[in-house]
Amino acid sequence: MNGYILLWCSKPTRIFIYSNHVAVFEFFILLNSNQISLILGQINFMFDNSTIVAISTPPGIGAIAVIRMSGEDAVNICDTVFSSNSNKTLGLQSANTLHYGKIREGETVIDEVVVGIFKAPHSYTGENVVEISCHGSLYIQKKILEVLVQQGARLAHPGEFTLRAFLNGKLDLSQAEGVADLISSSSKAAHRVAINQMRGGISEEIKGLRGQLLNFISLIELELDFSEEDVEFANRSDLRILVSKIGRLLKILKDSFYLGNAIKNGIPVAIVGKTNSGKSTLLNLLLKEDKAIVSDIAGTTRDFIEDIISIDGIHFRFIDTAGIRHTTDKIEQLGIERTFQKISQAAIVLLLVDLDDEQQTIVQSVKSLKKQIEHSETHLVVIINKIDLYPVNEVDKIIRLLEPMVTNSNRVVTLSAKFGNNLEVLEKTLKELIHADQIEQSDILITNTRHFEALTKSYEAIQRVAAGLESNIPEDLLAQDIREVLHYLGEITGEITNDEILGNIFSKFCIGK
Repeated sequence: MNGYILLWCSKPTRIFIYSNHVAVFEFFILLNSNQISLILGQINFMFDNSTIVAISTPPGIGAIAVIRMSGEDAVNICDTVFSSNSNKTLGLQSANTLHYGKIREGETVIDEVVVGIFKAPHSYTGENVVEISCHGSLYIQKKILEVLVQQGARLAHPGEFTLRAFLNGKLDLSQAEGVADLISSSSKAAHRVAINQMRGGISEEIKGLRGQLLNFISLIELELDFSEEDVEFANRSDLRILVSKIGRLLKILKDSFYLGNAIKNGIPVAIVGKTNSGKSTLLNLLLKEDKAIVSDIAGTTRDFIEDIISIDGIHFRFIDTAGIRHTTDKIEQLGIERTFQKISQAAIVLLLVDLDDEQQTIVQSVKSLKKQIEHSETHLVVIINKIDLYPVNEVDKIIRLLEPMVTNSNRVVTLSAKFGNNLEVLEKTLKELIHADQIEQSDILITNTRHFEALTKSYEAIQRVAAGLESNIPEDLLAQDIREVLHYLGEITGEITNDEILGNIFSKFCIGK
C-alpha cells in the first residue's frame, strides 16, 4: 500500500495503519492471519493514489465554476492543458499561488481561467491540489473535465476529496462528517454546531477520554503479564475517579443528541386543539402567509400542513394538524389519527384552548395531553387563544386555573392568533423550551446518529467497568469492558473503522467535496 505503514501490536491485539505518521485506522482484533489479509484487501480501495477530478460548484450555469483536482500528478496534468499568459510552468510555481491563462485542447482554447496551486501536505486533501476557476458554462465545465481525464485524471466519487483528507490525517472522521453538516446547514444554529464539529470540538473531547483510558488499559495488560507475581500497576482508586468522570461526560454528550439532532433537522412543533380553535390562523401568523385555509366550518383541516420558519437562527418545523373531535367522517378520522402521530413525534406541542369552553373541559384537555406525552421529552405550551374577544379578568381566571400545571417543560401563553398579540412571547417561550442559550454557550452538541449510538454503547460499557471495579472482577474481564469503551469512542473519530462505515459516510457527500 503506497505511503501506508502497517504496525502490529500484540498486547492488546491491535492493528494500526499509518499514513504520513498519522494512525488512520486502528483495529482491536482476535483474528488469524487470513482474516487480517481479508480486512486489508477490503480497504485497499481507499488507498488508490490516482489523481481525481470533479466540479466542486453546484450543478447548473453561473458566473464561474470551480474544478478541483487532487493527487500526486495534479499539477503536472494541469500543466499539459494550461498555458500561462506569461509562459509559466505550473510545476515550478510556489504553493498557494494563483495563475491566469488559458485551458486548451490542442490548439483550441476552451476558456480563460485562473488556476490555484496547493501543494502536499498543506492542502485540504493532504495531496497536491489544483483548483481551476472557469466560466460557468455547462459546455466549458464538461470540456475541461474531459481534457483533464484524457491527460490521466479520473472522475472523483462522492466525498472522495474529504475521504482523502481523512486518510491523510488532515481530518478525523467526526470532522469529516462536520464538513457534510456544514454544507447542508440552513440555519445559524445548525451552522454553529457544524463548524464546531468540523474544527474538532467533538474529536478533542473524545480523544482526551480515550487517551486517559488507554494509559490504564496498558497498565492492566501489564498486570496480566505478571499475574503470577500478584502485582498492581493500575491504581484502582485513580481508575474509579477516571471512570466516574468519563461516565458523566459520556452521559452529557449522548443526552445532547436530543437538542443537537432537533437543531440539525429543524425542531418539530405540533399545533393541536379542537376544531376552530385557531390552529390554522396561528400557522399563517407564524409563517406570515396564508398557508392554511381558515374557515368557520369545523373540520376544514383534514390532514397536517407543515412548513419551516427560523426564529433567531433556529429552525422550527410547525405542523398544523386536524382538529380533535368526535366525527363519523372517515377522511377526517384519518386526519385526527395523524394528529396523534404528530404529537408523539413533536419536540414541542402547542395546545390551543378556547375560552368559550367550560373550565372543566379546558382542564381535562390539558390533563389528557400531558398524560399522552408524560413519558417523552416533549414540551407542552398551552395557548389561550382569541384573547382579543374576552375581558382581561376572564383571561386571568383561566391562567390561574392552569398555573398548577405549569412546570419547566410546560408553559401557558395568551395569544390572539388573528391579530398577532403576544406572538413575541410565544417565540421567546419556544426558544426557552429548547434551551437556545445552550446553542450559544455549549462547546459540543451531538447531531449525528452514528455518534449517538457509539456514545450510548460507550456509556453502557463504562457503567460495566464501574460495576466491575466495585465488585473486584478479574483484570482480564475489566480490560475487556475498557477495550469496548475504547472501541466505540474510536468509531466516532475514525481511529477504529472499516470500509463499510466509510463508504456509507462519504457516499452521502456531494461530488467534488
